[in-house]
Amino acid sequence: MKWLKGETTEILRALNKDVRMIQKDNQQIEEQVRQIIQQVIQNGDQALKVYSKKFDQVELQNLSLSQETITLGYQRVEKEVIAALEAAKENIISYHQKQKQYDFMDTEKSGVLRGQLVLPLARVGVYVPGGTAAYPSSVLMNVLPAKIAGVKEIIMVTPPSKEGVPDVILAAAKIAGVDKIFQIGGAQSIAALAYGTETIPKVDKIVGPGNIYVATAKKQVFGTVGIDMIAGPSEIGIIADETANPIYIAADLLSQAEHDTLARAILVTNSVALAEQVEIEMDRQLETLPRKEIAEQSIKNNGLIIVASTISAMFTIMNEIAPEHLEVQLEDPISYLHEIKNAGSIFLGEYASEPVGDYFSGTNHVLPTSGTAKFYSPLSVYDFVKYSQVTYYTKDALAEAKEAIALLARKEGLEAHARAVECRFE
Repeated sequence: MKWLKGETTEILRALNKDVRMIQKDNQQIEEQVRQIIQQVIQNGDQALKVYSKKFDQVELQNLSLSQETITLGYQRVEKEVIAALEAAKENIISYHQKQKQYDFMDTEKSGVLRGQLVLPLARVGVYVPGGTAAYPSSVLMNVLPAKIAGVKEIIMVTPPSKEGVPDVILAAAKIAGVDKIFQIGGAQSIAALAYGTETIPKVDKIVGPGNIYVATAKKQVFGTVGIDMIAGPSEIGIIADETANPIYIAADLLSQAEHDTLARAILVTNSVALAEQVEIEMDRQLETLPRKEIAEQSIKNNGLIIVASTISAMFTIMNEIAPEHLEVQLEDPISYLHEIKNAGSIFLGEYASEPVGDYFSGTNHVLPTSGTAKFYSPLSVYDFVKYSQVTYYTKDALAEAKEAIALLARKEGLEAHARAVECRFE
């Protein structure tokens, strides 16, 4: 792993340089995705079938999956896996139900009613990745908050394969309550959800993680539809001192490194001895890791150990990184909670390993990456509702306010605004 040492300001300067490199747009991919989107707009289902053959080596007769196919897939999944998914579902629901918001109406001023309506989105598209691994947990994490919010129709898209959509994905979709599933992936599926085709209905918002083509497509269709966020490769940041267990730290760093060769695993510590032990332990654990090649390349290219002088400096540095996942492995970690300003999901203590949040605690694992935790939040019920403001005035209430309204309107040069109020009293 690459090491950074020195004064905090020097470390922050080096990190900012790395971030600029990570966030640099790939113009070639941008153009490829733009062309794919245009083809889907022009040719609909036919374009989707052409791209499935080109990118997935699958000739599709039907884009949609029948309920019978979904049910058969569910039935083939081991009972203990179904039980684990059901338990995870229960935890996700119990956590996200606390995020529900409600209408309010304020009548504290005579003759005036002000309020807010909380309205669920009508139709949402959920992208579920395929490729090197199947992620049933992503189905639950994306769909269940939408269900709690009251979304009426949930459309799922996921890449096809010659063997079909994995049974465990179908099982998770059935458990979560997905309404329709289409076996289409990549940028072309995002275009289909954003603009609609003969088979796939246009949605109001697209959520869910994907590769760089999916992320780029989401960025390009934003404005035509809503999106949750533009997610990059997975990442983990760990703050730890000499009291931490290097075995646990190494295992948690590798848990993200195995996602993708572009994933980032970062340790910030004030202990050189701990950092050295972690490196040794990572080498040992890598030897038996099934996804060794991916994790090893991730660690070699993107792994980072930062040695800071104090615990305060460790938090300053990590707040600048703004990691997707942040573990705090210090004594009494809860006491440091308010030192954290930027992180997608926070894990406190040596037993809150990051995979606990990925699968089971109920907190969401669709999270902001690449430093965007500075201004983005985890996926939640809030992502699946919109807000409408409500205003009601009696004539007496408007009479009291009309001079101030007209004055401000004319100050902005908008005479018709002023007259619209004044005409009610002529």
